[in-house]
Amino acid sequence: MKQSFLKLATEGNKNAILKQHIIRHFVFEGDSSIADLSKAVNLSVPTVTKLLGELIEEEFVHNFGEQQTAGGRKPNIYGLNPYTGLIIGADIKKDSVIMGAMNFKGNLIHREVVEFNLEGPQALDDLCSVILGFIKRHKIDPTKILAVGVNISGRVNSRTGYSYSYFFVEEQPLSVLLEERLGYTVFIENDTRAAAYGEYMNNESYAQQTLLYVNASWGLGIGIIIDGKLFYGHSGFSGEYGHFPFNDEEIICRCGKRGCLETVASGSALYRMFLEKLEAGSVSVLSDKFKSTGKITMEDILSAIESEDVLAIEILETVGHNLGKAIAGLINIFNPELIVIGGSLSTAKEYIMLPVRNAVNKYSLMLVNKDTRICLSALGENAGVTGACLLARNKLIGL
Repeated sequence: MKQSFLKLATEGNKNAILKQHIIRHFVFEGDSSIADLSKAVNLSVPTVTKLLGELIEEEFVHNFGEQQTAGGRKPNIYGLNPYTGLIIGADIKKDSVIMGAMNFKGNLIHREVVEFNLEGPQALDDLCSVILGFIKRHKIDPTKILAVGVNISGRVNSRTGYSYSYFFVEEQPLSVLLEERLGYTVFIENDTRAAAYGEYMNNESYAQQTLLYVNASWGLGIGIIIDGKLFYGHSGFSGEYGHFPFNDEEIICRCGKRGCLETVASGSALYRMFLEKLEAGSVSVLSDKFKSTGKITMEDILSAIESEDVLAIEILETVGHNLGKAIAGLINIFNPELIVIGGSLSTAKEYIMLPVRNAVNKYSLMLVNKDTRICLSALGENAGVTGACLLARNKLIGL
């Protein structure tokens, strides 16, 4: 992919900036004819035709040809060139990495889940091996890789490239460390913000101007989209919702403080409460496994919920109620059009949604919440890797 106009756009070149407007239209509005594009970007047809020709030469745009219908021939349709190259995405979880490869048009064409230990002493080396191994296994031409997007939980400043919760080295940003080891341009992002963006761009959700994505996984975070843009905050650390002071319990959060929302409304809270009940003698379909091995996983608990295990469902209702109460506060503050619940707890579907909705109705202002829609993630566990790829692509082309 030639990048001739990208540097010129940062220098204020008028034609280059107009090309960015055209690319932005294709990203957010999809393929268009020259006439429709001319109206959308407020440029004359000859000007749009000239700019499109240059963008095609630079391999950013593709002419998809004439569209045939029973009523006659339609104009040529133009859009982002799917053959320009690939974006590699890595969405890091607690014990795995979801890898993906997306073409320039935004279609995820390869996906794979790889085991990974985020807490391990060799975690950075292992992460690089996971990414390079994915590229090799799927026979991706290294020369066609445009960029790599990496999602990490915790405090991540995507502008500076530093991750302060994992892989923190004062001398160099994580993005630079990865670029040196991988040999590609790397962009890092907080996992919840990336998932929020992936969800926002999926299925025309971007028609909503205010969207909150609640990542209810082992931890708890939110991705915030206001006026169609990701909200980062002054230092790039917005969305640390799990560490909102929520209760007076003495449970110590992984951040070292007490009373954090995450200790009562997250996957780790569900896990802790469930084990406490088993240790106290409560009965579950997992009782025998716990007695014989002393080990239960989060996946075990979620499977028990799916099998209608009474104990697991009761504890999830408590967690869901706390989460819904906290979401009620978000509704009162942001008055959003859409709240999307994702993360591992969202796989419990209505078992989590029912207590969330009940608590929202109880604690939020009716006049405020009546226009807010709450739904489960449409992308599920692919939200993060989709967002990683899309954000890396957009940053690469200066959007």
